[in-house]
Amino acid sequence: MRALVTGGAGFIGSTLVDRLLAEGHEVDVIDDLSTGSLNNLADARSRSERTLQIHTLDIRSPDVVTVMQRRQPEVVFHLAAQMDVRVSVERPAFDAEVNIIGSLHVLEGARVAGSRKVVFASSGGTIYGDPDVSALPIRETEPQRPLSPYGVSKKAVGDYLFAYRELHQLDFTALALGNVYGPRQNPHGEAGVVAIFAGRLLKGEPCTIFGDGSQTRDYVYVDDVVDSFVRGSADRGGGLICNIGTGVETSVNDLYGAVSEACGVDQPPVSAPARTGELQRSALDPGRAEIQLGWKPWTSLDVGIGQTVEWFKG
Repeated sequence: MRALVTGGAGFIGSTLVDRLLAEGHEVDVIDDLSTGSLNNLADARSRSERTLQIHTLDIRSPDVVTVMQRRQPEVVFHLAAQMDVRVSVERPAFDAEVNIIGSLHVLEGARVAGSRKVVFASSGGTIYGDPDVSALPIRETEPQRPLSPYGVSKKAVGDYLFAYRELHQLDFTALALGNVYGPRQNPHGEAGVVAIFAGRLLKGEPCTIFGDGSQTRDYVYVDDVVDSFVRGSADRGGGLICNIGTGVETSVNDLYGAVSEACGVDQPPVSAPARTGELQRSALDPGRAEIQLGWKPWTSLDVGIGQTVEWFKG
């Protein structure tokens, strides 16, 4: 299979590229390297120079369509995005340019290339908005009422995917990801709290917890997430959105305790005022993914944190 991965030099994307190459597929990567890094693809480039091609390109550029038409991928894994919620609030037009206009370029590229399927990285933490806690863990039948421009853009791309399936017979599976963590995650970003905690604790720097730390998220390990993308590329889950999470809530306080223990550091966190508008609780029901994709998470939080900390130590 010839596959194309947008955002393939990023944290999740590069891990997916490694998996695809290991399974013998030919892979093209489109990434502008604004947040991704060629270092993430160093092993892949050294081992698979004949089956891996990297195109340094912004998905906002119409040239994406030209590249995809030339390379003719069978399956497109679309992970490239502006993924900082705070940036989306401060610069909503920029967020829409990357996440909506850029995604339309990718969909047009898939259409003219005759691709069979697009597997899209949606956001389980934002597209459902702030549902009643009685609905946790959230199912895909929950109304999509995003409260940030980032969430709105992910919902909009889901609608475009449906339209392209109806108009052009371009199949898709959208994966609503929980809080993904693991090796290669950026410890300086806004979203990767496991990486932030690990990076700072290993340097002997203080970690900040906003609010009382009781807020919860659904943390899912990157290798498990990559497995869901691979399963989504098959002839299963067509036309569906599937939650990719564990269904388990973990508080920030408990997460900090697990990361500090894995780092071998006994250091209390710094408290700061709660962030305005922050979601208090979140968890995703992965039942549909198990039925439709044959997927379920297998990495426990303690094991995943341990592997992440070991990577940061290296």
